[in-house]
Amino acid sequence: MARDGAGATSGITLQQLRYFVEVAAEGSISAAADLLYVSQPTMSAAMKDLERRVGHSLFTRSARGVTLTEDGTEFLRYARQVVEQAELLEQRYLGRPPSRRLLAVSAQHYSFVVDAFVRMVKASGAAEYAFTLRETRTWDIIEDVRTLRSELGVLYRNDFNRNVIDKLLRESGLAFTPLFLATPHIFVARTNPLAARASVTLDDLEDLPRLTFDQGTNNSFYFAEEILSTRSSKQDIRVSDRATIFNLMIGLGGYTISTGIISDDLDPSIVAVPLDVDERIEIGWIGHSSIPLTGQAERFVAEMRAVVAEFGVELYA
Repeated sequence: MARDGAGATSGITLQQLRYFVEVAAEGSISAAADLLYVSQPTMSAAMKDLERRVGHSLFTRSARGVTLTEDGTEFLRYARQVVEQAELLEQRYLGRPPSRRLLAVSAQHYSFVVDAFVRMVKASGAAEYAFTLRETRTWDIIEDVRTLRSELGVLYRNDFNRNVIDKLLRESGLAFTPLFLATPHIFVARTNPLAARASVTLDDLEDLPRLTFDQGTNNSFYFAEEILSTRSSKQDIRVSDRATIFNLMIGLGGYTISTGIISDDLDPSIVAVPLDVDERIEIGWIGHSSIPLTGQAERFVAEMRAVVAEFGVELYA
């Protein structure tokens, strides 16, 4: 609530909050207007009126669209909760069907995340939805969740990076919730001679190209997506996406180190082989420490747990 120039209290409407949540998700007033079947001038006017009522600029506007200001990021936290609770009331007492589903997730390059995302979308039961899955760099995952571009992120910790990751999360107002503890594996093509091995050692990898995901300008080795990233390698190749890394496994006989959880349905040409090291990989999700997950985000977390459980991996309670 805010006071207008005459000193009267101005109210915020539920429709404005719904519009605001959609604009924030799309990063565009015109795109949100199209999705909600209202005119662009109507949507633009509603957002300007909302900013006037709350007494703060909620968006930074540019030719490329809109981004949330710091005030807008904080406002979105509360707006999402209000909109979701209103929808639950309408479904329970007015018999209205579920509304358009929204969820954005940022993650490191994990097959089980994609598998869980597919299941979540199929099970959503919504006639309309706007879901986003970003496989991206570690720094960007944290930044996406901090600014609420994504509601949650998926990444790993271990003894090497834990202190740095935890410090950054605390400074960003985020919390890490563990999902499971993984034994390191290498991913290689089915045609690789190591694919038939019961396990491999670091010495077995000495002459193979090591494939890692590029971390961009924020390339602190604490942000590496792979464990043992500071260990020297004769042949190093950095890539930016999962399709490329799999193609290089097949074409060059390279390897990468990950959790060992890989779906045959999604990645039939790649296999996981246990790596004989003392390291462990703790996988979890991050979100704002002071904001509960929406129902849709909770469903996605439940799907991740279900996928991982099917591989016989023990989950944290």
